[in-house]
Amino acid sequence: MPRLLEATMPARHHPLASRLALAPTRSLATLLVGLMMAFGAGVALTDEEVTDERGWLIEDERNTIDVVNEFGASVVAIRVEVLGRAVDPFAGQPPQFRDFFGQPETPLEPRPRRGSGSGFVIEGGHVITNYHVVQEALEAGGVDLRDGASITVRFPGSEDELPARVVGAIPDYDIALLDVGDVNDLPEVTPIALSDMPVQVGQKVIAIGNPFGLRSTVTTGIVSAIGRDLETIGRIQIPMIQTDAAINPGNSGGPLLDSRGRLLGINTAIISGGGTRGSVGIGFAVPGTLLAESLAGLEEGGLIGIFAASLDPERPRIGVVITPVSDYPPSVREALGMPATGLIVRDVREGAPAADAGIRGPTYEAMIGGQGYPAGGDVIVQAEGEDLNRPEDLQRIVFGLEAGDEIELEVWRNGETRSVTVELRTIEPQQADD
Repeated sequence: MPRLLEATMPARHHPLASRLALAPTRSLATLLVGLMMAFGAGVALTDEEVTDERGWLIEDERNTIDVVNEFGASVVAIRVEVLGRAVDPFAGQPPQFRDFFGQPETPLEPRPRRGSGSGFVIEGGHVITNYHVVQEALEAGGVDLRDGASITVRFPGSEDELPARVVGAIPDYDIALLDVGDVNDLPEVTPIALSDMPVQVGQKVIAIGNPFGLRSTVTTGIVSAIGRDLETIGRIQIPMIQTDAAINPGNSGGPLLDSRGRLLGINTAIISGGGTRGSVGIGFAVPGTLLAESLAGLEEGGLIGIFAASLDPERPRIGVVITPVSDYPPSVREALGMPATGLIVRDVREGAPAADAGIRGPTYEAMIGGQGYPAGGDVIVQAEGEDLNRPEDLQRIVFGLEAGDEIELEVWRNGETRSVTVELRTIEPQQADD
């Protein structure tokens, strides 16, 4: 029975009290056993009843301790240092300003910028973290370290900072795979394995990381929700795991574990409020299934995924700017007779493959509910027979093809659907261009 009910309910109305009153012949020992059964494992034990150092812990506490003892040593602190540019505070000012303050003409020495995060060891000795934790240290569009940048890893209980390099990264999922040198030089730790069970709302989770630089911090909670669509660094939406386990700056890249110590997700982001940067009980983790899906590509090396492909000027493109049909309110979609799913063509590049195939953008603006919506153009509902719900659905298909390949599209316009064949070719990329 909940303690709140027990505290506020008069004794004569308490169901347990009534049961005891009807059984006056029971011994005191029997009554005590009954009380313990009624109130469960939360009943305090006396020192004599504690048979070992864990005997007074409830099962859930013992489980958390076991997981932390087994896998806590596998969670590392990651430090990133980037040498900033030399600064001349008097640049562009009249010469007398420099003379007045006695400052030399040589710019001030650049100051390093530092960041930190978390990571964890997987099978093979590699370390997984968030791409955004290490991104500032990397050359644009790749995984090589910038001049003057460094990434180091420190294991719990050690003061040694081991140099690390990024082997591969997928910005779409905000995941990076790090190599920390010779695996034989690393401490003996238990690698964290991926969970082979589906994530369920309400299940227990354990987060381990280094929030605000506080190493090896453990928090617990539950899975609050699954399938939360949030944009990542790659500007695509992925179905995140929401948790109420406290996650704070510095937790990024650390593991979200289940009660077996298996990886459910990679802690990535929080929603903060009230002017604080700390946790308000709404944190998000990249599903471990996305790590499993991309692990082989990460091990091959380099920047991979849709975002990476979009940076490559040699990739073939259709030449359209698109947005999901779901961006329009249901009332607007109904008024325009639009399909339930698909990608609205917002613009077509002049001379692009899409233009050559007759695909067109909006022809007018429909005023509905006092707001204008581009309308009259095409909606791409399928590509190669696959339904399209998000821009990345089409991007994934296009970036898997080569220049000269043809792609079959199902296109809706003004209530009618037709098949369109588009021959891909290389064109100069633009933002949100496919």
